[in-house]
Amino acid sequence: MSAHSLTRRSLLLAPAATLLPADIPIIDIHQHTKYSGRGDEQLLEHQRVMGIRQTVLLPAGRKYGLAAGAGGNDTVVAIARRFPKQYFFFANELPDIPEAKEVIEKYLKMGAIGIGEQKFPVDCDSPHIDLIARIARQFHVPVLLHFQHKTYNLGYENFHKVLARHPKVNFIGHAQTFWGNIDKALDQAVLYPKTKVTPGGITDRLLADYPNMYADMSAGSGLNALLRDEDHARAFLVRHQDKLIYGSDCSDAIGQGEKCSGSQQIAAIRRLCPDAKIQQKIFHRNATRIMRVR
Repeated sequence: MSAHSLTRRSLLLAPAATLLPADIPIIDIHQHTKYSGRGDEQLLEHQRVMGIRQTVLLPAGRKYGLAAGAGGNDTVVAIARRFPKQYFFFANELPDIPEAKEVIEKYLKMGAIGIGEQKFPVDCDSPHIDLIARIARQFHVPVLLHFQHKTYNLGYENFHKVLARHPKVNFIGHAQTFWGNIDKALDQAVLYPKTKVTPGGITDRLLADYPNMYADMSAGSGLNALLRDEDHARAFLVRHQDKLIYGSDCSDAIGQGEKCSGSQQIAAIRRLCPDAKIQQKIFHRNATRIMRVR
């Protein structure tokens, strides 16, 4: 069946290709529409092949396209309306423009279950992120942020201040600087470190010390964090089992193989953490605990 010939019925009835033992459901909290030119039907097929039961779509704001041509708020709403039991959506907008609050609240009132992916060139400890946090608290939704050194959500070393100011808001960290900082010895300019991990980095401490800090395991950065030091990864998965949430954030159109970081992440988690109860938390339960995806 080609991606273009998919129907709603065939999508719902088609068997998932990579179900976990005992049919542990997989929720993917990080996907995008229009991702690097990928069409909607290719996205649906990609998720089916990966074995994803439910997907959260993260829109871009009105500018930048999340540096990947990602679609905006209306594009994620459209898919969620087609498949209301399988696809959910976040709301998003640039946090430093006058319209931010109005736009985000509009889509939250339409059913968005979170805010993000916040991937914009602002300081992470700033009034702009405080605004996002206040909206999130009002609507009881999490915020997902992309941390990238000198590029997006700047000054990661100061993010603990935001967590302390907004203890009732759940924040989900993601991307290169977030995952690089599992390592206490990280050179912040290195986005994909390959060396062994020195425990006790910023991310490790935030996950341990703040009940409202969670981790999105998606993309090459999340996969690299597991594979660069597998002994550390095994302990990390156990230590933070209540804070880790599966996401894919891969732009390929296949859903398997070496170009699909999402399917590789599933395989890595299963191999490095064979405990079924912990897998259930990472692939399903942690997501349902902090966001309205069922």
